[in-house]
Amino acid sequence: MAKITVIGAGNVGATTAQRLAEKELGDVVLVDIVEDMPQGKALDLMQSGPVYGYDTLITGANAYEPTAGSDVVVITSGIPRKPGMSRDDLLKTNAGIVQSVTTQVAKHSPSAILIVVSNPLDAMTYVAHKVSGFPANRVLGMAGVLDSARFRTFLALELGVSVEDVHATVLGGHGDTMVPVLACSTVAGIPVGQLIPKDRLDAIVQRTRDGGAEIVKLLKTGSAYYAPAASAVEMVESILKDKKRILPSAVLANGEFGIKGLFVGLPTVLGRTGAEKIVEMKLTAEEQSALDKSAAAVKELCGVVDQLMGW
Repeated sequence: MAKITVIGAGNVGATTAQRLAEKELGDVVLVDIVEDMPQGKALDLMQSGPVYGYDTLITGANAYEPTAGSDVVVITSGIPRKPGMSRDDLLKTNAGIVQSVTTQVAKHSPSAILIVVSNPLDAMTYVAHKVSGFPANRVLGMAGVLDSARFRTFLALELGVSVEDVHATVLGGHGDTMVPVLACSTVAGIPVGQLIPKDRLDAIVQRTRDGGAEIVKLLKTGSAYYAPAASAVEMVESILKDKKRILPSAVLANGEFGIKGLFVGLPTVLGRTGAEKIVEMKLTAEEQSALDKSAAAVKELCGVVDQLMGW
């Protein structure tokens, strides 16, 4: 039986633990610094098992010893965005949190695969990689799956069709510079450009870029958690079941798409060893330019992290 640790038992972490339990992907350890809170949520989730029909063992903890030997660790720790706050505003606080968490994870689960959900996503994945010392294939960021899901949702609503028939790919950094690839976005195999007028498509692309901020504005006291949790679990499932799903993930590029040495959202084969391969495709000149711009924004962010952390 696989062992999965979720760090952070707030809305994203607890919902991730719930979805993992329901899929019976492995035993789950839910960790948080708030005394007794993860234990309470774990017990509540365990008591859902007889009703929902799962036998997953879920444990709550305030320390890292119970996480020892985890196969996959999902890091959701950090403060959430509040209205008017950009992802970049979170940088200094969350970098320190992710550094602390990753140090403990690497100590107790040196063979784990890390999936970072904390924002600003690309920079926090960089922090986790640098601090853990893990090979790049075992450090990933969850962003592209979520951004693509948002894009797919808006496309399905626009056309009045099932989301199951809508496929879309969003690359680049998790933020204002993300790059929806329209050539790879289809409805039952039909390119969306043939079904939706350009002005409407442009509006949907912009809504996708603003997807997180739109929810923050509506909730007023926090940020999205249902879809982020679902997206992280899709990645965990592909890894633990060795499904080889091609999912847009924040991975360390080594020349692919002309990007080198940065964690950026790219189409990635996810299997039992983590990020097994980056799948390249031809982009239009406009899309490549947008991806270059997105990578430059990530590079700038990582440079700020280096300064803040004294690296």
